Amino acid sequence: MQVIRVDEDRIDSLVAIQFKDAVRALVDPQASRVILDLERVAFIDSSGLGAVIAAMKGLGAGQRLELAALSPVVDKVFRMTRMDSVFTIHEVVPPLGEAGPA
Repeated sequence: MQVIRVDEDRIDSLVAIQFKDAVRALVDPQASRVILDLERVAFIDSSGLGAVIAAMKGLGAGQRLELAALSPVVDKVFRMTRMDSVFTIHEVVPPLGEAGPA
């Protein structure tokens, strides 16, 4: 499991491409689970949502992208767009070594 802490306050059209590229560059190809720690992110728009999805699609075979520590505003965006059915969303960042869902 790998945790990537996102240090952006906003994931919007101004940072979406850089965000996607940064996540792809940071992903450990050996990690089966990659968890984005979104605790600092207070806002996400459709461009940001697209960047998260693009980052997920850029993962290797057998890897999955999960999200953690979403603010109420960011959580609402994922639920309104039904992306909560695509991503596993954790209330907090899971401890290292925690088994994922089967």
